Amino acid sequence: MARYSRTEGTIALITLSNPPVNALGAAVRRTITDIMHRALTDGEVKAVVLCGENGTFCAGADIREFGKPPSGPALVPLIHDMEASEKPVVAAIEGVALGGGLEIALGCHYRIAHAKARLGFPEVMLGLIPGAGGSQRLPRLIGIPAALELITTGRLVSAQEALKLGIVDQVVDGNTIETAVKFALNVIGVCRPLLSRRLSERTPAFSVDAAAVLEEGMARVKQRARGAFAPVVCVQALRAAATLPYSRGMETEEQLINMLIDSSQARALQYCFFAQRNARKWSLPSGARWNNSKPRAVHRVGVVGLGTMGRGITVSLVKAGISVVAVEMEEKQMDLGMRAVLGMLERDAQRRGDTRPPTHLLTFTLSLQQLGNVDLVIEAVFEDMALKKRLFTELCNVCKPSTLLCTNTSGLDVDALAVVTHRRSLVVGMHFFAPANVMKLLEVVCGPHSSAEAVATAMTLGKRLGKVGVVVGNCPGFVGNRMMKLYLDQAYFLLEEGAAPEQVDQVLEEFGFTMGIFKVSDLSGLDVGWRVRKASGLIGPDVNPKTPSRWRQGCRYSPLPDLLCEQGHLGQKSGRGWYLYETPGGKEPKPDPAMHRFLQEYRSRYGLTPRHVHAHEVIERCTYAMANEGFRILEEGIAARAEDIDVIYVFGYGWPRHRGGPMFHAAQVGLATVLQRLEHYHQLHPDVPHLQPSPLLQRLVEAGSPPVHHWREHVQHLHSHL
Repeated sequence: MARYSRTEGTIALITLSNPPVNALGAAVRRTITDIMHRALTDGEVKAVVLCGENGTFCAGADIREFGKPPSGPALVPLIHDMEASEKPVVAAIEGVALGGGLEIALGCHYRIAHAKARLGFPEVMLGLIPGAGGSQRLPRLIGIPAALELITTGRLVSAQEALKLGIVDQVVDGNTIETAVKFALNVIGVCRPLLSRRLSERTPAFSVDAAAVLEEGMARVKQRARGAFAPVVCVQALRAAATLPYSRGMETEEQLINMLIDSSQARALQYCFFAQRNARKWSLPSGARWNNSKPRAVHRVGVVGLGTMGRGITVSLVKAGISVVAVEMEEKQMDLGMRAVLGMLERDAQRRGDTRPPTHLLTFTLSLQQLGNVDLVIEAVFEDMALKKRLFTELCNVCKPSTLLCTNTSGLDVDALAVVTHRRSLVVGMHFFAPANVMKLLEVVCGPHSSAEAVATAMTLGKRLGKVGVVVGNCPGFVGNRMMKLYLDQAYFLLEEGAAPEQVDQVLEEFGFTMGIFKVSDLSGLDVGWRVRKASGLIGPDVNPKTPSRWRQGCRYSPLPDLLCEQGHLGQKSGRGWYLYETPGGKEPKPDPAMHRFLQEYRSRYGLTPRHVHAHEVIERCTYAMANEGFRILEEGIAARAEDIDVIYVFGYGWPRHRGGPMFHAAQVGLATVLQRLEHYHQLHPDVPHLQPSPLLQRLVEAGSPPVHHWREHVQHLHSHL
């Protein structure tokens, strides 16, 4: 709640107390309002210092109150009373001052921050805007351009940057509260009126034309937001700060926050927030929880393979302060990999202002024998089962018996690798996403023999690397790539039926994806999927390379990407794929006239009559096919919860956060609608079995479409591959 004490005789010390982050729940708001009134009306109190206990000022709103009717006093009157006081009020900021916590600090007359503190307005990440005057006070303190960047992105700033921007008045390395008390004593009675410290009384300072800044900012935000409302509404709130008196600006802020608070996008973003937190709490249907198992200590890790994935994994480990032994089998590849890793670490150090990258943690070698004393090995060699089996057999002979063996496979059978070892319980999948030093997602694949201790160790290591870990079961493609295959299939079928790659991509990007599916394919390389299809038997010597079959393994198949690969069109790396690039390795995709001719010839060869494909059909077929497979994944126990599937897609596949994920999106559209549209498309395309609605989806509709977190209750034969 909040505690009141007196120090130095005349200083009231108010301490927020709501572990672990002093969130502003209803009880906290009530007690701080009462205590602040007491301090401001006590004749013996000459100044107030506001702080938080346990080294944290305040992390803002209490997330446990999200989605519930408001209760308790509002923050706005409290902040107004503090600011209007004739007694100096000083905020002593330690840990974090976020959201409502920063709004309280801005209502204080002075702000003292510890050197390790972080400040910011992350509300936009939850589909909201600062709702207690933050959008009106911050631009009056630091100007429109800086406030625009911070509020529309939700970026947190260090104490040093906050000092440079003018958000705080002083940064200290020592005891922040003691410094704030001394500061308060120094400003008592000084002939320095507090009027200039009241941000609501200020006019935003403009270094350039405000209208132009806001117009440019709105254009930039709209492009980056890709359909998300909250960043755009942030700009509208800042426009009110720039053009209206403070009181009118506050009215506008209130109207805007009320518009957003119950919006579908706010619900989706808050759902993502909780889903990410809950992904760490994976458990078996029996109730056994991996996170009740103590993870092993990991001090030294081996990485085998220094291709694109191995390099990113190595960099992630080193940046986390973990010693790495990196192994390559060929000297040329070793040299290329070593230079790439050192270059990435050097550039990262320069960005952080560090002149010494942690290269002392790295050992490069051509010998597996150097892995004899590592705690965990991550193999990152090519997706070739025979190669991986040989490697795992060798690792068993080289590594100590307690070493965990992890595979970075994107879809191969983890159990098939475990059976060639003498330590099946110590084998798990750690599926990183490219580039591994950037992408946040980590699928931790639990094979049928993987121990809870091994899973806990992999999840804990992922957390140390800054990854969002999700435990999944063992099946071809796991969760993410299993669903991605159906997404790709639908995109290929749409091309066969009359669409163009750039049309499909434009629709998907307008939906909110960072990149359309064909741009993503070009970026990844078309040969990656080609190798997977060959390994799965979809492509073999019996396939006619000129007129390949459009029917394989009992269902419709599109050979379009195979034909492109046969021609050497592999995406960005070759300068041509679904798009045309100026040079091999080029980054800027351009529609390729030759692709249009290629598609026309293909349709003519197979007797396909092209038709106009509507945007809504692109979205429905691509996203509903994914969700439908997600329901099958839940039924099979490959994922523990629908929320886990959505976390995978948001953090690993560029699904727009403001749409929550494919499963949440299906719920928002309406499960009955999704069922009806899948039945419609399956009737049109009976040769595409994955368009047939899943039994779980049908049962959920029959049950009245319960909320996402209740779906698991409707799995008929609850079992788990986890």
